[in-house]
This record gives sequence, C-alpha cells and structure tokens, in this order.
Amino acid sequence: MTQDAAHQPYGTPDVPRVAVCGEARIEVDPEIARIGITVSARGTDRRTALDDLTRRNNAVLDLVKSYGDPVEKLETGAFSISPELTRHGRGDRIRAHHGRVHITAELNDFTTLGELTTRLADLELTHVDGPWWALRPTSPAHGEARRQAVLEAVQRAREYAEALGSRLSALVELADLGAENAVPFQAAGPGGGMRTMAFSATEDAGAPPLDLEPQRQTVYAQVNARFTMTPPQL
Repeated sequence: MTQDAAHQPYGTPDVPRVAVCGEARIEVDPEIARIGITVSARGTDRRTALDDLTRRNNAVLDLVKSYGDPVEKLETGAFSISPELTRHGRGDRIRAHHGRVHITAELNDFTTLGELTTRLADLELTHVDGPWWALRPTSPAHGEARRQAVLEAVQRAREYAEALGSRLSALVELADLGAENAVPFQAAGPGGGMRTMAFSATEDAGAPPLDLEPQRQTVYAQVNARFTMTPPQL
C-alpha cells in the first residue's frame, strides 16, 4: 500500500476501504445511590421559622453524617424562607413564614441506604426523594463497553471483507461517537436509569428499614472505524 493510497478519502480499487460502526450495550449493578432530602419549617414569624428550620436541618445533617464512610457526599442545595400572605381588608397580611432546605446525599452501601431513608422519613416535616441509582464516571463498566464496541467494529468489518473474498489489512481510523459530526447518543431521560420514590414523615416510630432493590444500569458505547482491505475477488 502506497502512502498516497493510504490518504485517499474513500480508498482505491487497489486499496479499498470498509467503514463500520461498532456498538456495545451492557448492564451492570449500580455503584452509588443518591437521595434528595427536603427539610421544612413553618412559624408565625420569620425568626421562629428560621430557628425551627435550623434545628431540623442540623438534625438531618447529624443523622446522615453518623453513618460514616457509606455516605460519600453530603451537599446542601437550595435554601428558602418566604412569607405566606393572607387577605386582610384592603391589604395583605403575613400569616406565617415557610422555610425549606434541600440536601443531597450520595451513598455506596445500599443496606445503609434503606435504613437511612426510613429514619429520615420519620423526622418531622422531612421529605425524602429517590433513590437515583448510578455508576461513577470512573467505573470500569464504561471502559468495558468501549472495548466491546471496538471488538464489534473489527468483527463487523472482517465479515464484510470476507463476504468479498478479501481480508482486512490495516486500521485507518477509529473515532469516538461525536468526534466526526456523528449524531450523539441520547441517554435515557429521567426515570430510565433510576428508580424514584418519595417518603415523608409519619407518626409511626421505629419503622423497619426499607428493602431497596438496586436497579441495574445500562452502559452504551459506539465507535466508528475505517479499515483498508485487500482487493476483493469479484
């Protein structure tokens, strides 16, 4: 194969090319789970609402932190305190103040997750959303999917070449999805890769831990590959 032939965009009769797409889709167990916690408070005046919100927020943070290493992340998202207005004569009167704090916790132990969600739901004016199952960005599953996609591309190209009585001779290009104006893969929307439940405080004390079944995660990979091959036996 000459250097000029190797740089031809579509190959030549002497050095034909084959372009294929390799795909892989694997299912693996999740590595982490996230839950959203909303702590609320209500008071007849702003200071009372703020004091109650601070107390309940600290109680939630202390509870989550008490689980130690299984809790990988604990982050406070949004905080708000706002008046509730009521009509009084020709004007508005502040009837009460409402406060909210949103917290996100990320855990790697799903047994701990079931116990924690139950205990959080038992707290006063506390709302729990989730869990949202996920893989870490550094999960080996992503690399495994990419390897399988490359192997699939090679196998597909080899089958095309063999159908023409040819064989692959060299790899010309291997492109990740999106590296050459390919249409990007659309990941599953909310709910496709997660299971969502909501819990709120109840009057029952000592509720048993929830038995949560982790939802398996789908990892997808796609590559575009171009090979040269020997002249076909037409």
